[in-house]
Amino acid sequence: MNRRSFLRTAGGAAAMLGAQRVLADAAGATAMPKRRLGRTGWDVSVVSFSGFALKHYDQPRCTEALHRAFDRGVNYYDVAPAYDNGNCEIRMGITLQGVPRDRYYLACKTKKRDRDGAREELERSLERLKTDHFDVYQFHHLVKPDDIAAILAPGGAMETVLKAKQEGKVRAIGFSAHTTKGALAAMEAFPFDTVMFPVNYVEWFTRGFAREVVDLAQRQGAAVLSIKTLNAGAWPQGAERVRKWWYRTLEDHDSIGMALRWTLSLPGLVSCFPPSWLDLQERSIDAALALRPAVDADAAQLRAMAEGCGSIFQREEALVAHGRDPGFFYADAPHAVV
Repeated sequence: MNRRSFLRTAGGAAAMLGAQRVLADAAGATAMPKRRLGRTGWDVSVVSFSGFALKHYDQPRCTEALHRAFDRGVNYYDVAPAYDNGNCEIRMGITLQGVPRDRYYLACKTKKRDRDGAREELERSLERLKTDHFDVYQFHHLVKPDDIAAILAPGGAMETVLKAKQEGKVRAIGFSAHTTKGALAAMEAFPFDTVMFPVNYVEWFTRGFAREVVDLAQRQGAAVLSIKTLNAGAWPQGAERVRKWWYRTLEDHDSIGMALRWTLSLPGLVSCFPPSWLDLQERSIDAALALRPAVDADAAQLRAMAEGCGSIFQREEALVAHGRDPGFFYADAPHAVV
């Protein structure tokens, strides 16, 4: 199966996994698999820890969960000042005390587009997280090409991030995006080290969402970090929301394992973020510890599961594609920009 066919069917998982560096012990089930984070040279766990999950719990529960994730092999932690008005940063900063700083990678973000605003946010995040540097610092929630234009303009936020890199406060530079147009504009304008983008079976199989981004990232050597990995589609009208969240999630171990191994079979995919709940984080770690190559049957089953599932990004994608400002349309969860 050639690469184009793989991107069309996502059925050639075993071959693609063989082409990526996957680190695990011979037993396979006792050590967290790790992959090379693009051109950085760092090896990171195939499941990462979303700091947004800390929103839902008190400090003791957050500390317990993060330490358990670390003990089970998770070594990539991501957070942002936009998460619960900075409370997630504060909780993570407390939790990471006592964890050896050279044994994990810490990523943070900024939604500021100007130089001075980005500097203020960067320094505050460093203080909250009780660290002197971020391994990855990202521009948060790029939507429109205008976002990247503002960041790269004179006086834009990129000036702060490049200066911080010279100062040793930032080691690698990335972004998160929710639209194809926003992501491609960013990647075409700057050699980002990491690309955080929604890559999941529902959006992929129902409308091909993320394919162009994954393709370009692979050609550029940028690492792809999957968000919304366990997305199971929009809530049907009138459905009981078992979680107070803006989209449905996979819940059982078998489906989570299948979705993770399929997503991780895509070219350039390095790590996945579970939805922002600690129990789903734990189940995703279980799946990662038992990771095996995806097979054609996984893709076929996920394709069938995707049928009839509503998209959670299609409206925003369509508006931006036609040059319109989508504003902020996550009416059910105004806090849920990852």
